[in-house]
Amino acid sequence: MSTVAPARERDTAPPPTGIRRISRPRRRLTSLSWSSLLYVAPALAFFAVFVLYPIGISVWYSFYAYDGLTEGTPVGLGNYTAVFTDPDLRAALLHSLVLLFFYAALPVAVGLLLAGAMSRIRVYGLTLFRAVLFVPQVLSSVVVAVAWRNLLAEDGPVNALLRAVGLGRFTTSWLGNFDTALPSIGVVGTWVEYGLCMVLFLSGIVAIDRSTYEAARLDGAGAVREFFSITLPALRPQISIALILTVTFALRNFDLIWNTTRGGPGTSTTVPSLYVYQDAFQNRMLGRASALAIVLTVVILAVVVAVQLALRERDGTGRGLLRRGPARPARKVQP
Repeated sequence: MSTVAPARERDTAPPPTGIRRISRPRRRLTSLSWSSLLYVAPALAFFAVFVLYPIGISVWYSFYAYDGLTEGTPVGLGNYTAVFTDPDLRAALLHSLVLLFFYAALPVAVGLLLAGAMSRIRVYGLTLFRAVLFVPQVLSSVVVAVAWRNLLAEDGPVNALLRAVGLGRFTTSWLGNFDTALPSIGVVGTWVEYGLCMVLFLSGIVAIDRSTYEAARLDGAGAVREFFSITLPALRPQISIALILTVTFALRNFDLIWNTTRGGPGTSTTVPSLYVYQDAFQNRMLGRASALAIVLTVVILAVVVAVQLALRERDGTGRGLLRRGPARPARKVQP
């Protein structure tokens, strides 16, 4: 008759010969090192003073009718109601959505095209060519605006070139025409942003394993098939970063429009950030300007989160693959 050892004896009994017990690593609770906080304290103080504090003050002002000089009057959600009911502000938001195509979609498409072509072309001076294409990104927005304002003037080089090639009927005041002002500014934004996208995509292409392309060529894949089957899926993180940067630039853009058209002709090129400046510094309506700035910040954050969720790599369970590495195989214990 076999006897069963008590549970306490079974748990504490030594393992049989030839079997190793695998000990689980214990988590060690480390106390916060105050000395390490001293290294980040200046950055935290700078962030609190110049970022968190202005945001808090803007939220506070958004509930008041305040001109910056006299005592503010509480208006509750009146400023936010004005933001969503003003037809001019709704038109400005629509202009920003149009600029998203020129500032985000087109630069990403052009950057992918240039990066894909440069990754396959081996010619002398290609590095210099890449640097030249990236120059618009490092130029000041004011310099870009003034340069393109002269280029697109009615007597500027663009119209002169059109007349020289026999297309004089298409000449116009590009920034002074109600129909062409907004697309013209959009083209300028595309010219500024495509260099950044191109550099991001080139850095991602360099990290792709070359053996993947060799295997695809052995299977008979051409350049177009390689791009859509290998390059494009591998560039998903870089595309996400590029879209976040370009979308943010499109929604908060101010200096480029202010130094080219100042929102004109009429209100054909107005954007929300332009109204924030006008309400705060020209119309002395700091409460409404703060409310509009808060709404614009929320819209930018929502778009950024949507882009990240849309382009995040997922496995079969819906969890992001970029957050966690591949699972390790379980160790087998000899019975």
